[in-house]
Amino acid sequence: MRLLVTGGAGFIGANFVHATVRDHPEARVTVLDALTYAGSRESLAPVVDAVHLVHGDIGDAELVGKLVAESDAVVHFAAETHVDNSLTDPEAFLRTNVVGTFTILEAVRRHGIRLHHVSTDEVYGDLPLGEPVRFTEATPYNPSSPYSSTKAASDMLVRSWVRSYGVRATISNCSNNYGPYQHVEKFIPRQITNVLTGRRPKLYGEGANVRDWIHVADHNRAVWRILSDGEPGRTYLIGADGERDNLTVMRTLLRLMGRDPDDFDHVADRAGHDLRYAIDPSALRDELGWAPLHDDFESGLAATIQWYRDNDSWWRPLKDASEATYEERNQ
Repeated sequence: MRLLVTGGAGFIGANFVHATVRDHPEARVTVLDALTYAGSRESLAPVVDAVHLVHGDIGDAELVGKLVAESDAVVHFAAETHVDNSLTDPEAFLRTNVVGTFTILEAVRRHGIRLHHVSTDEVYGDLPLGEPVRFTEATPYNPSSPYSSTKAASDMLVRSWVRSYGVRATISNCSNNYGPYQHVEKFIPRQITNVLTGRRPKLYGEGANVRDWIHVADHNRAVWRILSDGEPGRTYLIGADGERDNLTVMRTLLRLMGRDPDDFDHVADRAGHDLRYAIDPSALRDELGWAPLHDDFESGLAATIQWYRDNDSWWRPLKDASEATYEERNQ
């Protein structure tokens, strides 16, 4: 298979490329990435000799058309993803997440290429705290932020291109990922690297917001299963039954790093902060036989902490700029 991976130098995309090179040596992988602040060549360093990296924008129709024409399938990770950034600069999210996805869709339509579109559970909005309800494929979209609204728009584009033009596409909506190569602006790596650099960890509000955590390796195994066996036109939800409130995650992380579990600062809550996410992955499990391997969150978190300890040269150049941005926002 000739596989085009958009956003393959970012967090989830780079982990997908690493896993593909390891587990699917028959695949010829091309990565298209704009190499913004959130994507880097260094994230692909372990597989640099096994992939072809193209530095380019998914909004570049000529480039995208050429790369898609040379591919058998496209896995579309490329997106602006940080909610805080979407609140201060929504235009960038519109360009990448909506116009970029449109460009990919037109290319796969023109060349008849299989597409898998990677999305987020945030398109569904949030759920009440303390209730057993979870997101399903039938949950109505109710996005809360510029980020989630642009991802919802991109999902709708994919669905309409499937129905109107017969594009062979699947969609996956996944819960919160953690693991190696995640940018230090995100919750878990921010707190890990705060501790490693002598800063106090920061928690939005009271930390009651609940997220459904999944290790990035399990997410990417699910993406491969959907790409291989998923039914075109279907949406599959990816989750690992990993619900925890942010306060619990913070205290667990600090305990694993040998710190007092209450050694952190509360900061002003994010505007429009979603209360709770929870995924029902029944279709993926029952129909495609997928199940998470990293089902012990604490051991997965410990391994992630160790990765950041061992890869100081990867994240340290990003840290000061990221914290300066948070300081400007009083976060």
